Amino acid sequence: LLLFVFFRCEVGTAHWTQCNENPVKFARFPVTGLIEGRSYIFRVRAVNKAGVSLPSRVSEPVAALDPADRARLRSHPSAPWTGQIIVTEEEPAEGVVPGPPTDLQVIEATKNYVVLSWKPPGQRGHEGIMYFVEKCVAGTEDWQRVNTEIPVKSPRFAVFDLAEGKSYCFRVRCCNSAGIGEPSEATEATVVDDKLDIPKAPGRIMPTRNTDTSVVVTWTEPPDAKELVGYYIESSVEGSGRWEPCNNNPVKGTRFICHGLSNGEKYIFRVRAVNAAGLSEFSQDSEPIEVKAAIGGGLLHGVCPELSGKAGGLTDHTTSWEGMHEASQPIFDTDALLNCNANFNRDILPGSCHKLGSTGDCNMREMVKDVSPPQKVAANQASKSQPGDLLTVEKVTKKKDTAAPSPPYDIVVLESVRDSMVLGWKQPKVTGGTEITGYYVNYREVVDGVPGKWKEANIKAVTERAYRIENLKENMVYQFQVAAANLAGVGTPSKPSNPFKCEEWTIAVPGPPHDVKCTEVRKDSLVLLWKEPVYTGRSPIVGYYVDMKETEAKEERWRSVNEKPLQKKYLKIGGLTQGVSYVFRVRATNQAGVGKPSDVTDAVIAETRPGTKEVVVDVDDNGVISLNFECDQMSPDSKFVWSKNYEPIEDDSRLNIDTKGGKSKASFKNLGEDDLGIYSCIVTDTDGVSSSHTIDEEEMKRLLALSHERQFPTVPLTSELAVEILEKGEVRFWLQAEKLSGNAKANFVFNDKEIFNGEKYKMKVDQKTGLIEMIMDKLEDKDEGTYTFQLQDGKATNQSSLVLIGDGRLICPHFVDKLGWEVTDECNVMLKCKVANIKKETHIVWYKDDREIMVDEEHDFKDGVCTLLISEFSKKDAGTYEVILKDDRGKDSSELKLKDTAFADLMNEVCRRIALSATDLKIQSTAEGIRLYSYVNYYVEDLRVGWVHNDTQIKFTDRVKTGVTGEQIWLQINEPTPQDKGKYIMELFDGSTAHRKTIDLSGQ
Repeated sequence: LLLFVFFRCEVGTAHWTQCNENPVKFARFPVTGLIEGRSYIFRVRAVNKAGVSLPSRVSEPVAALDPADRARLRSHPSAPWTGQIIVTEEEPAEGVVPGPPTDLQVIEATKNYVVLSWKPPGQRGHEGIMYFVEKCVAGTEDWQRVNTEIPVKSPRFAVFDLAEGKSYCFRVRCCNSAGIGEPSEATEATVVDDKLDIPKAPGRIMPTRNTDTSVVVTWTEPPDAKELVGYYIESSVEGSGRWEPCNNNPVKGTRFICHGLSNGEKYIFRVRAVNAAGLSEFSQDSEPIEVKAAIGGGLLHGVCPELSGKAGGLTDHTTSWEGMHEASQPIFDTDALLNCNANFNRDILPGSCHKLGSTGDCNMREMVKDVSPPQKVAANQASKSQPGDLLTVEKVTKKKDTAAPSPPYDIVVLESVRDSMVLGWKQPKVTGGTEITGYYVNYREVVDGVPGKWKEANIKAVTERAYRIENLKENMVYQFQVAAANLAGVGTPSKPSNPFKCEEWTIAVPGPPHDVKCTEVRKDSLVLLWKEPVYTGRSPIVGYYVDMKETEAKEERWRSVNEKPLQKKYLKIGGLTQGVSYVFRVRATNQAGVGKPSDVTDAVIAETRPGTKEVVVDVDDNGVISLNFECDQMSPDSKFVWSKNYEPIEDDSRLNIDTKGGKSKASFKNLGEDDLGIYSCIVTDTDGVSSSHTIDEEEMKRLLALSHERQFPTVPLTSELAVEILEKGEVRFWLQAEKLSGNAKANFVFNDKEIFNGEKYKMKVDQKTGLIEMIMDKLEDKDEGTYTFQLQDGKATNQSSLVLIGDGRLICPHFVDKLGWEVTDECNVMLKCKVANIKKETHIVWYKDDREIMVDEEHDFKDGVCTLLISEFSKKDAGTYEVILKDDRGKDSSELKLKDTAFADLMNEVCRRIALSATDLKIQSTAEGIRLYSYVNYYVEDLRVGWVHNDTQIKFTDRVKTGVTGEQIWLQINEPTPQDKGKYIMELFDGSTAHRKTIDLSGQ
């Protein structure tokens, strides 16, 4: 039985205090009783029946701070800002008793303790809040306060002294100077017992050759593994019976390189897993393997890739860095930048050796000798090629065999703080015929121009081409190198980078954008993409400037593409000259000015390569709208990657993507306004195969009309159904179609009953001319009524009707489509109907609730459509609408009731259109405080408005109010405090759906 005892020591003292009275089983323990703001170090002793072990190594110092406070302190500038403090005297605001906490849950439970976590309440007043934790035995209401004396500040708490085996419920109350609030909802009953079991043994241990002294070992995760810390690997010479550990610290992934093996010997391996509950049993022994180099080269010396897991990335930045990375070149002459249409700020970011100030390292690039670690690499010349060696590139890309990739290049620093730096680099020119699976970074110190030993920065491969290296020394100069890996192994590392100094960037302007790349290259245009800077300066980024020049042009020939800063991180650049080579760069700007430019892109020739295909929009016979892209240059590892507005499409609720061979189709499930944007597709592992298609409002309307036509096609008519009296008293009905196929047919209907060819009616369909006619032998009183010709030609249909009265010469105006409604883009309501047999003398009269509201005597209808526009439709417009057609031939009428359910349905659509018209939220300073606002086309009471602050519904007070002024919907916050920072959401509810607009005030 192995147990643990924990000890703490306040930094600056030598007094060690035991944290737990009784040894615990798990290798973790919540330590309480610390003094806020002070720093502590910790150590652990193990206990078994033989006694107590020596103490572990001491931990790194850690400050007793709430994680939120620690993050807030880290984000503050390292030096105080120059500013002005204004002190005013005000009456103290009346205290507000805080509401109950939310999302209370048990996040950890053992037989020694239970850890609770919760979220602060939305209603908390202006002052800070603290918490009381209460417990009770499940099934009772005997609540007891756990922290009886002092409330806690952090929304996490460990409860001790619980009876093992019993079930407990917990709840939390908030308190401040105004009092103690209502309790939160109680947790479910929690049994006090160990929830974590020792893991089972890993499985499928598989060794593979790597180098002359190392073997790559892979395995599978144990079943039902919970909270694994990692794995320990042991090796043994076959038949010796002696096992040696391969690693001192647990390995996170399921792949490890065992170094220091004897060349030519046969080894077996075994693995066991570890979590806080202990070590698993050993796995079964692997098959023996002889230690010798694999074909194609081994992995980078000193690096242990974990290619099976997700690569680690930036520790403080969550942006997904995808695509080809274009790192930064040395900064350009600032005088050249003054020619661009943006004000360049002359504060320069620390860069390579000639930017290090007075450190005496200006000639370091020449002084540093290349002492790269020795590599065992296959003879394949791809791994030795340099980025500029085009002949080598051409030879390698023609090879069919998979090989390790060539070196990455152009390593640059994207951000630097006191103890860490973010690196960026360019993707290798040669990928080795297969997809790159990750990168490994090494670094070394440079002291007085003399480089030290290389150290590995990441044990686990990173798939991003931007990586933060932690635990560096402030003001120390470093060099870096990067190696790329694919399925064939790890290629040759890059040349050592320029020396960079690890120091805090404190200038106000942003750092350089990165991952700048060209796509959709054509003879007169291309699309430029980039990622935002890692270092944003002292204020948020407000836009970007794109610069371009011809590749061979001088530096002073840089010119700005856009006059105003771009909000988006992509730009289609037109007006290029076919066959000319160009380079591009991007600069970010904030309130302080324009920052350092990005690295220059590789040279791009404006040309449309033979065989270039474009994204094609298609509407099939079922009305399905799709985007289609083909590629005939794919490799076995190539993939189609679809994006919307050049961001990966992660939400599949709007699109179905189907890829077969060299064709990919993105089909819209229900094309609507949410789908407007630029849709692009790139094919990976090709020479830049890409294309895009823009769906704007006009294109959407065209596609929807075409979709409806394909779903419900119509037979086009050149003339509607007409009638004439022949000389012998016969009545001729006829209409003319534009064209008919040989399969076209017609049905003839009189007063909703089909009539057939016979003595009274003679019918004819001429497919060649498109003429359809019917001759009635004579007109009698019983023949008065409505005649309809119904056409069908394949899937296409159509019909035309007329009303025959009296002797056949009196043909009334009548309705083809009855009165209905639609909501316009301006959120107005249009009543409309389709009419026929209208002449200039026909009167069209509109009524509402039997009262005449409009007479239309001078009508000039297009497509026979009659409309009535109602602006700013609201409850006052509810009622019964009727339109009457009348002239000397007769009259017809159509009625539409907009009451009760029908009115509610129409108002829901009006509210939906109004909500969609809302502009983005903006902020405005007022005399009383700040105002968040959005404009709509117009406002109606049926449109419900709500506001959310940090995921909590806002409760309105005299200080926080909402209202509507004209077309402006606003939220007024008087006398704002730091607690008012965060994310605000305006919700507009149309009766069925909530439409949201968001603004983030976290940094303001």
